[in-house]
Amino acid sequence: MTTTTPSRGLARARRGLAPGGGGKPGADGGLNRRSRLASQATRTFFWLLLPSVFLLILIHGYPLLYAGVQATHDGSLIDTGNFVGLNNFANVLGAPAFWKAAQFTLVFTIVGVFGSWLVGMGLALLLRTRIPAGGFFKVLLLLPWVVPIVVSSTAWNWLVATPDSPIPAMSRALGLGTPLFLANPTLAAVMVCAFKVWVSFPFMMMMTSSALSSVDGTVYEAASMDGASRWQQFTGITLPLIARSTYISWILMTIFCVNDFPTIYLLTGGGPVDATTSLVVLAYRRVFQDFQTGPGVAIAFLMTITLVVISAVLYRQIRKSSVE
Repeated sequence: MTTTTPSRGLARARRGLAPGGGGKPGADGGLNRRSRLASQATRTFFWLLLPSVFLLILIHGYPLLYAGVQATHDGSLIDTGNFVGLNNFANVLGAPAFWKAAQFTLVFTIVGVFGSWLVGMGLALLLRTRIPAGGFFKVLLLLPWVVPIVVSSTAWNWLVATPDSPIPAMSRALGLGTPLFLANPTLAAVMVCAFKVWVSFPFMMMMTSSALSSVDGTVYEAASMDGASRWQQFTGITLPLIARSTYISWILMTIFCVNDFPTIYLLTGGGPVDATTSLVVLAYRRVFQDFQTGPGVAIAFLMTITLVVISAVLYRQIRKSSVE
């Protein structure tokens, strides 16, 4: 039979009652302290975040609510007008001009996203190799994105706008005729899409270059030792490893293309015969030229809903690529 001396029992009792000790009272005190600190940190974070949330609601929430009011009324920029419910949306969806603009917007977006992505990725892969003055070429390739869109559109207009412009004159000298790039509906659409790829590929190039810089080179060495070809390395290693960045760039470029007003308006103004009129250009015309605020804002709401759906689908792909 063992006995405990009074001094040992007193020491054990003191350790059990001490804050942070091995006994239950000390542990409860530590938990309570951590709980209070976490609660205080949560309150501090809330009060620090509250001004930003208020500003976001004020800057974005109020215009969104006011636009919703305009979309359900038949007013103008000056007067709200009478309440018409969803009639503006019904009229917009029933108008041939809307579907023609939607068709061009779809083509413009697909060419803008995937055209700029292919060009940007190709240049990013090229610049990853050891070429002379690679840094200089990378800065030079950023110019289409850095130069203001007004300057770029003016330069492209100078190249193709008239029969005496450099490109039509060159085509005429080669015996290919004198193409009127901005007067022919098909050629105008091609020029607008090509212009969008021109001003957007540097963004895709930088996104892809950033993603490629995080890929470990030893993976390619191991694949080469296993006999994988360059194409197999590209499809089996490069594309899966940069998939997350690729989906993010697709989301951003889709938003840029659908909402792109200056690229189209400065180059063609939406013409000829509405061949290059996108949804955002159509919405601008309805609001600021026809003074039909309701239909114009309704078009903008339909664009927003479409972008939200596309972004949600691509975001799911981002999550899948992150898990894999």
